[in-house]
Amino acid sequence: MTPTVLTRRADFLAANRGLRNARPGFVLLTRPNDGQGVRYGITVTKKIGNAVVRNRMKRRFRELLRDALPEHGLPDHDHVLIGREGGRTRDFAQMAKELSIVLQQAAEGKGDTARRPRRGSKSHRR
Repeated sequence: MTPTVLTRRADFLAANRGLRNARPGFVLLTRPNDGQGVRYGITVTKKIGNAVVRNRMKRRFRELLRDALPEHGLPDHDHVLIGREGGRTRDFAQMAKELSIVLQQAAEGKGDTARRPRRGSKSHRR
């Protein structure tokens, strides 16, 4: 079964309430999706770089997920990869290894510890 792509914003927001596993190049969010199969989404913000940099990172992530999800993806889960600054220059083989590690951790129900909200973030300023 081939993974399908997340397109609705609500699905991305729901994944944000799921399990979180961070690495230097990316953050993987996983969340059960009520039997809708293996789905994935990719997010790279403008903080990472210009459109050329962001699109290159998204292409790399897409290829990583195409290789990893059919074999290691969690059944009936959404998988969202969020690009981080380190993903711009990180070795592709290294990122593939890290992705398989975080998929294994997610399958075991292990996620990173909850992080505190950042002080002075834009959402709290008025």
